[in-house]
Amino acid sequence: MACSIVQFCYFQDLQAARDFLFPHLREETPTGAVRRDPSKSTNWEDDGWGAWEETEPQEPEEEGNICKTQKASWLQDCVLSLSPTNDLMVIAREQKAVFLVPKWKYSDKGKEEMQFAVGWSGSLNVEEGECVTSALCIPLASQKRSSTGRPDWTCIVVGFTSGYVRFYTENGVLLLAQLLNEDPVLQLKCRTYEIPRHPGVTEQNEELSILYPAAIVTIDGFSLFQSLRACRNQVAKAAASGNENIQPPPLAYKKWGLQDIDTIIDHASIGIMTLSPFDQMKTASNIGGFNATIKNSPPAMSQYITVGSNPFTGFFYALEGSTQPLLSHVALAVASKLTSALFNAASGWLGWKSKHEEEAVQKQKPKMEPATPLAVRFGLPDSRRHGESICLSPCNTLAAVTDDFGRVILLDVARGIAIRMWKGYRDAQIGWIQIVEDLHERVPEKVDFSPFGNNQGPSRVAQFLVIYAPRRGILEVWSTQQGPRVGAFNVGKHCRLLYPGYKIMGLNNVTSQSWQPQTYQICLVDPVSGSVKTVNVPFHLALSDKKSERAKDMHLVKKLAALLKTKSPNLDLVETEIKELILDIKYPATKKQALESILASERLPFSCLRNITQTLMDTLKNQELESVDEGLLQFCANKLKLLHLYESVNQLNSLDFHSDTPVSDNDLAILLRLDEKELLKLQALLEKYKQENTRTTVRFSDDKDGVLPIKTFLEYLEYEKDVLNIKKISEEEYVALGSFFFWKCLHGESSTEDMCHTLESAGLSPQLLLSLLLSVWLSKEKDILDKPQSVCCLHTMLSLLSKMKVAIDETWDSQSVSPWWQQMRMACIQAENNGAALLSAHVGHSVAAQLSNNMTEKKFSQTVLGTDSEALTDSWEALSLDTEYWKLLLKQLEDCLILQTLLHSKGSTTRNSKVSSLQAEPLPKLSVKKLLEGGKGGIADSVAKWIFKQDFSPEVLKLANKERDVENPDEPKEGINRGFFEVSEVETDLGAIPDLLRLAYEQFPCSLELDVLHAHCCWEYVVQWNKDPEEARFFIRSIEHLKHILNAHVQNGIALMMWNTFLVKRFSAATYLMDKVGKSPKDRLCRRDVGMSDTAMTSFLGSCLDLLQTLMEADISRDEIQVPVLDTEDAWLSVEGPISIVELALEQKHIHYPLVEHHSILCSILYAVMRFSLKTVKPLSLFDSKFLLKVVSAAVQSQHSVTKERDPSEEAADIPGKDQDWPVLAVDLAHHLQVSEDVVRRHYVGELYNYGVDHLAEEAILQVHDKEVLASQLLVLTGQRLAYALLHTQTKEGMELLARLPPTLCTWLKAMNPQDLQNTEVPIATTAKLVNKVIELLPEKHGQYSLALHLIEAVEAISIPSL
Repeated sequence: MACSIVQFCYFQDLQAARDFLFPHLREETPTGAVRRDPSKSTNWEDDGWGAWEETEPQEPEEEGNICKTQKASWLQDCVLSLSPTNDLMVIAREQKAVFLVPKWKYSDKGKEEMQFAVGWSGSLNVEEGECVTSALCIPLASQKRSSTGRPDWTCIVVGFTSGYVRFYTENGVLLLAQLLNEDPVLQLKCRTYEIPRHPGVTEQNEELSILYPAAIVTIDGFSLFQSLRACRNQVAKAAASGNENIQPPPLAYKKWGLQDIDTIIDHASIGIMTLSPFDQMKTASNIGGFNATIKNSPPAMSQYITVGSNPFTGFFYALEGSTQPLLSHVALAVASKLTSALFNAASGWLGWKSKHEEEAVQKQKPKMEPATPLAVRFGLPDSRRHGESICLSPCNTLAAVTDDFGRVILLDVARGIAIRMWKGYRDAQIGWIQIVEDLHERVPEKVDFSPFGNNQGPSRVAQFLVIYAPRRGILEVWSTQQGPRVGAFNVGKHCRLLYPGYKIMGLNNVTSQSWQPQTYQICLVDPVSGSVKTVNVPFHLALSDKKSERAKDMHLVKKLAALLKTKSPNLDLVETEIKELILDIKYPATKKQALESILASERLPFSCLRNITQTLMDTLKNQELESVDEGLLQFCANKLKLLHLYESVNQLNSLDFHSDTPVSDNDLAILLRLDEKELLKLQALLEKYKQENTRTTVRFSDDKDGVLPIKTFLEYLEYEKDVLNIKKISEEEYVALGSFFFWKCLHGESSTEDMCHTLESAGLSPQLLLSLLLSVWLSKEKDILDKPQSVCCLHTMLSLLSKMKVAIDETWDSQSVSPWWQQMRMACIQAENNGAALLSAHVGHSVAAQLSNNMTEKKFSQTVLGTDSEALTDSWEALSLDTEYWKLLLKQLEDCLILQTLLHSKGSTTRNSKVSSLQAEPLPKLSVKKLLEGGKGGIADSVAKWIFKQDFSPEVLKLANKERDVENPDEPKEGINRGFFEVSEVETDLGAIPDLLRLAYEQFPCSLELDVLHAHCCWEYVVQWNKDPEEARFFIRSIEHLKHILNAHVQNGIALMMWNTFLVKRFSAATYLMDKVGKSPKDRLCRRDVGMSDTAMTSFLGSCLDLLQTLMEADISRDEIQVPVLDTEDAWLSVEGPISIVELALEQKHIHYPLVEHHSILCSILYAVMRFSLKTVKPLSLFDSKFLLKVVSAAVQSQHSVTKERDPSEEAADIPGKDQDWPVLAVDLAHHLQVSEDVVRRHYVGELYNYGVDHLAEEAILQVHDKEVLASQLLVLTGQRLAYALLHTQTKEGMELLARLPPTLCTWLKAMNPQDLQNTEVPIATTAKLVNKVIELLPEKHGQYSLALHLIEAVEAISIPSL
């Protein structure tokens, strides 16, 4: 057992504390990012974080290295204190402080560990400019009878540069403040009560000592304890009522003015000491000369040691009784937020004063008592050496001093001399560890036992000095006074060594014996790894003499460790040496440690380990009973049992045992108690499952099953009171141990009966064996499904285990649940390998039925003749509660297997779009437990995740459902298949997926009802879209599923939940952004405000429009449809967990139709602006009817433009989803915006003619009401076409024709502007039809009718040459 450093606590968020104390070291975060996760450390106080907002000047680049060093070594610049009971830590710098409290939490590995979390933070300064110089965390003892001697609460004592010493609770509430000297506080130190080790040692009083530059103030511990309790009680009562006022007792303190010394840096209060007569005479003669008088009784003195300069170390002695203790007036502080609000209302704290009077009292400083002069008696004069710190040993006899020369000097406190010096420890931090000897670890000696008591004597105490050298990053442990270095650790260069030097305040010689709290004498805080460590030092390291048996044993252990590491070809020689070494070791604990290291060696073969353990066992048995350690003897016996078990199992596994009898289907059916049809169904299910499952599993050829090294075997198992138990090991290790026992048996390569008998005789319980067997079976699914014979082996093994004595209780009643079978069922329920679980459940059901029948047969045989009982049990199966549970489990496992087979299946689809990373994430494996805990919607949710991953269209689900609903199975399914290929052109080869889906529908008629499945798919797609809004196709597919929901109640609820959960915030952001810019915003603005690109936002607005329209349609039709009843399959009635999406949807309230319609209009406008990149449109402001005409023009242009190449961005915008029928939408908007619908329709007709789509324009004319105005507009368009044909082509025939036309017509045509035409390549025959249409629409009395007639003549004249 060597010296060790142990990590016992972590910091939850040390960087946040650093950033609070050192704002300039805060790491810069990206713009717009939040500095801290609000879910972490939620208890930082708001007012204390003002520093977060401070703007620090940026440092130059050349100071980067300095900044990095400062970031690592920031803890060296802080005032740090840790409570000895480890229940509070204080980190302070300047005015700020952070209080950290420990909390038990689970780490990432699942292990429970202690973590320091921030309990309070803020500024401690009251006066302007004062800073923290020193701090202490003092635990105060409880006064309750039930917890005598235990810490009740922890007081934080803080010293300031203003001279104030303030006392706080763990929550930062200021209890009291004392100004005992006007100079800055240099150091705070505390001494608590310790029981004297010897009768001659003076009992020391508790005290708090405060060092100032030229004075020491010591506050009596009892007085301080009472005052702090009174102040804390007063604050608690004031918080409850607001009017309590109990005056606490005054503080008793002594104030010494230190003289004849230049500077003081640190101090140590040794306490009261009494001189021996010789020292008394020596001191008297040194001070008073030869004629000094000597008192009969030596006086008691308080000793103080200071370090600084001139002298380097000063010794002061204050005679007890020379001065009376001073009494201070305790001023209760009310500085916390909690109390200030209460006491301002109560008109003052101490008496009833006005606010101005109270401020005046606070500004007036208390009266300073003069210090009693105390001259230095002697010191260690060294003018060049300056002391930096002093640390007193726990027994008050030694003190360690550091100086600016890099030395650590050990002082004898009583004699005042330096007795040892260490060199090369610049900036060293020091502490002490006191170790008490454990009497049970002493070597048993063959001596005559004394009848009067323990001959070993009292426990010895050893002192070790701990030195941390930050320059070298090393922590050393030295044995004092002149002992060697017993330990050294590399710990890093930025740590802090904490040595409180005190324990719990408020104890006495009675209460200190009642309960010993766990206190850490020394701690090392590492800011880099964020951990707190302590040092463990065994007592025997202090025993450095030649007779130390412990030192010899440690030497033998080291020699043994070296021997185990060497590679030697002669194993017999190594075995002999190891036996000699372990027998030479004297201490039982060390001998046990040596045997553990031998058994953990990987180099030694099994035979060596067995022989060595057997030799040690024989030696111990041959010794006298008095000198043999029972623990060691039991340890050897247990290890020997494990070695024999390992040997027996290995021998059974190595035997050439093969049962190659083939298993027929008939035998398997009889074994599992199934008929031929049920067996065929089971085999078909498993075959489908195996086909789909093999695609996702990987098997390495190097895997070796059933092989386990002896070292690993011994690590997994342990004996407790002759019962063999398995240690807490991982799942993989558990399977490895089970494989070692059962894998050969399950393959028929080892005797099942012999193995069970061996394991039972070794002390393994049947329950443990069953757990191991099932872990192997359920984890090796692939091998089991490939080998049907393993089912017979499992049946045999399970039967043997069930017949063991402790397996099934003999008093078990058939009407109660057997714990044995319940254990097996629970393993199957939790298993994720559903094929193996289903097989094991069938085997378990068969064995359980067989045993139940046997028990029933025994009962019947007592009353009925044997032949009759046989006839009864052969013809029927005994009913029991377990049987019903087995049948339920088999149904659940079958359902789960079918569902898992479906989720493993993949369709070989060819998609144009790329697969998203969200779709590439693997699906979690299913188990019955997961489905039972997933709530009513868990089954549909898992299928929805699979559909999202495969990205199937809603039509695939509908198709599988149609096939299920075909009444006559003999009818040809050509129509269905043809319909499928029509509706789903994307999926080219679905393989077995429609069949698997249909099978799942049959198994889950309620959970996978089509509306329920569409609802979950809809929700899954929108959830995934919300993770990545750029994937617009996810949102479009979500709306498709929403439209496929037939029940209006479900459709309405899902749409409303989608809107409120995912869409409304983004929609609102998009609206405000577009209203702000007045046009379709650019990509950068869209990403900044809405969180998606401009193309994604266009698709988003279109899908929102679809959703709102669907919501309105559902609201209209929901009154005609009944609310659906959500049923659950009989096998899944016990399902628990979160409420399903469909149930939530049905709980949604009714919508306000006009409001949704209003949103729909707004969404249409936003979509049009984004879709066609329209400008000068503010959606939230009033705008004219020109907007709708712009929409129609843009829509016609995007559909029928032929002259210009289409913009790639427009093509990209058209890709996702089906585009809207914009002309119809514009007319609908005109109705809602109170714009004339006929104006929009006429504009649409004009635009169609403008783009040369005359056949569509003729259809659109039918919807126009005011045909006369339309005819006038079309007349102009006809004139533009003719003007282009006659005037702009500049042909000879055209010029001749123009000359023949009437002058009025020529003048009118010349006034036309053909540049407004979007399509000039329209045939003249088509224009002739347009002119005829205009003649039809114009009344004869119209002013332009004659012009229209002239146009007919002109068109006919133009068309004649072409004929």
